[in-house]
Amino acid sequence: MSDALRVGIAGLGTVGAGVVKLLADNADRVAARAGRPIEVVAVSARDRKKKRGISLKGIKWHDDALDLADNPKVDVVVELIGGSDGLARKLFDKAVTNGRAVVTANKALLAHHGVALLGRAEDLGVPVGFEAAVAGGIPILKALREGLAGNNLSRVYGILNGTCNYILTEMRRTGRDFADVLAEAQALGYAEADPSFDVDGIDAAHKLSILASLAFNTPIDFKSVRIEGIRKVSAVDIAYAEELGLRIKLLAVATRTEHGLEQTVQPSLVPVGTPIAHVDGVFNAVVAEGDFVGRAMFEGRGAGAGPTASAVVADLIDLAAGRFGPSLGVPVSELRRLPVAPIKRHVGRTYMRLSVLDQPGVLASVSAILRDLDVSIESLLQRGRATKANEPVAVVIITHEAEEAAVAKAADRIAKLKFSTEPPHLMRIEQL
Repeated sequence: MSDALRVGIAGLGTVGAGVVKLLADNADRVAARAGRPIEVVAVSARDRKKKRGISLKGIKWHDDALDLADNPKVDVVVELIGGSDGLARKLFDKAVTNGRAVVTANKALLAHHGVALLGRAEDLGVPVGFEAAVAGGIPILKALREGLAGNNLSRVYGILNGTCNYILTEMRRTGRDFADVLAEAQALGYAEADPSFDVDGIDAAHKLSILASLAFNTPIDFKSVRIEGIRKVSAVDIAYAEELGLRIKLLAVATRTEHGLEQTVQPSLVPVGTPIAHVDGVFNAVVAEGDFVGRAMFEGRGAGAGPTASAVVADLIDLAAGRFGPSLGVPVSELRRLPVAPIKRHVGRTYMRLSVLDQPGVLASVSAILRDLDVSIESLLQRGRATKANEPVAVVIITHEAEEAAVAKAADRIAKLKFSTEPPHLMRIEQL
């Protein structure tokens, strides 16, 4: 068997410790698949005294993570620090400059700087792996890069954030509102003390931009993703969706359209009969649609020590075995930028929840605005009446297919009517 692949790990949080544990516990299987042993020879983290439940005996400790890139005994630097800039970016740059391969789980770094970083690595002949950056233990990047390589893909979409999926699942199961379930998710460790990165859709958007690049041979373009989180989704929306045979998910969607590439992360309603509607809790799922394969769905845990460590080690095995081509499927120099599809040109059905005073003529006025903008009503729901004066009621309208610009304009006009108590809440109904 060949000499070992020697690994240096920067960051010993749950994922870093998981990588050390996996490589130790499954050493024989890993070596058999890689054709040689894979050994952790150096690590770096902020707190040397922290108990991590793993043995670091015989492993070199570096107080400065950048020293991993200078260690002559390190063949591969595994970057698990996180963040789009700062130490993570410096370590990536230094490792590549020194000819060290890099494996990273850092979706923010790739979303913001991936084209430049990967292009430079390719110029220097240094391989980079980042399977762990998207959907945790689901091998979706390898599937797009290799298994589906012969297909022209038209769309890739999925549930890419377990925190949001857990919150929406619990809201549906218990009837509680967003703030209550978020507090529970934080207590259970599913959400951070500052949950903005997750619940505002940023994390999912980082991942989607990477998926879109692999799916469509286009540069990573995070800035073109339209992002909306789940803070505005209420228990009322969840209940109405169920009554309509729909389910609300934070859906990340990249679609090649006649107008260009459309990338969106937003709460969307999906038919209960579709498989992705039943992906619950902290699980992730990704669906790719190709001209020959049809629809392929991948589901699994999207975060955590075990699943993410599994993805990191998969990249290490490929490196050890010499199985590595362009990280984005084609060389960065061959990526071709697609036009950004105007979101307002999107055509589809829309869920519109109104909060209005319970007065005569309300529905007539709303219908007139929709009619004037050529938006037709498929169905309308109102449950109950106001029990006291000036108490708002919820009215839900499902539109037939219409341009998003027309629906948005109608919502703006409805919001200005004297009986509207808050702006209409709009969500796409995705046809999957």
